[in-house]
Amino acid sequence: MPLSKEIQAYENFRSELEMDHLGEWVVVHDEKLIGRYLSFEAAAEDAIERFGRGPYLIRQIGQAPLTLPASVVYGVGHGAH
Repeated sequence: MPLSKEIQAYENFRSELEMDHLGEWVVVHDEKLIGRYLSFEAAAEDAIERFGRGPYLIRQIGQAPLTLPASVVYGVGHGAH
C-alpha cells in the first residue's frame, strides 16, 4: 500500500502535533511533514501543487482518518489539470 509509509510517519509526529496544533491539517510526503494548514482545502491545494496526484497523506490532527472521493480531492469540475 503506497501510503503506509506516510501514515507511519504521521503516527511518529502525531503526539507532538496534537499538543500544539489540534484541529489543523498536515501534509506528509516521502515520510516528511511538509506543512500545517488551517483548512483541508489549503492542505490539498499545496499538496496537489507540489506533488500532483501523490502519493501523500492529508490528515486533520486529532481526528480519525477521512476518506474522500477522488473528484473532491482533485477538484474535478473546478478547473483541475
